[in-house]
This record gives sequence, structure tokens and C-alpha cells, in this order.
Amino acid sequence: MTNEHTGAVHGARWRRSSRSQGENACVELARTGTAFGVRDSKDPHGLPLLMTDANGTTFLAAVKHDRFTS
Repeated sequence: MTNEHTGAVHGARWRRSSRSQGENACVELARTGTAFGVRDSKDPHGLPLLMTDANGTTFLAAVKHDRFTS
């Protein structure tokens, strides 16, 4: 993992989904004010999906409103 991919959320506090039942099958989020990261809780050292803070806020709102259901 390189600083190019992780520097934006380095030192950020990762939070696990409140819908997680204590298992390692969920996503974790981190916000820094300039970046928004999403990662798989099973692979905390893997590359996170990085977005701008504005795009991350839009993504999170869409998730909260079930806009990704089929």
C-alpha cells in the first residue's frame, strides 16, 4: 500500500457500520474533512476507496436512503 492511496485518510478514525453484527463482513468509513474513505473490514490494510469529502457525503446520503437496492 502506498502513501499515494492512503495518505488522504492516514491517521483517520475508521468507523464500522452500525448495522454490523460484530462480524467482519461490513464496511468501514473514515472522514478527514478533505477526504472520505471506504474500506472492507475484512481487509483493513487493503486499499480504501477514496473520494472527495463532497462526493463521500453524497455517497453516504444515497446509502442511507437505500438508493442502491435492485
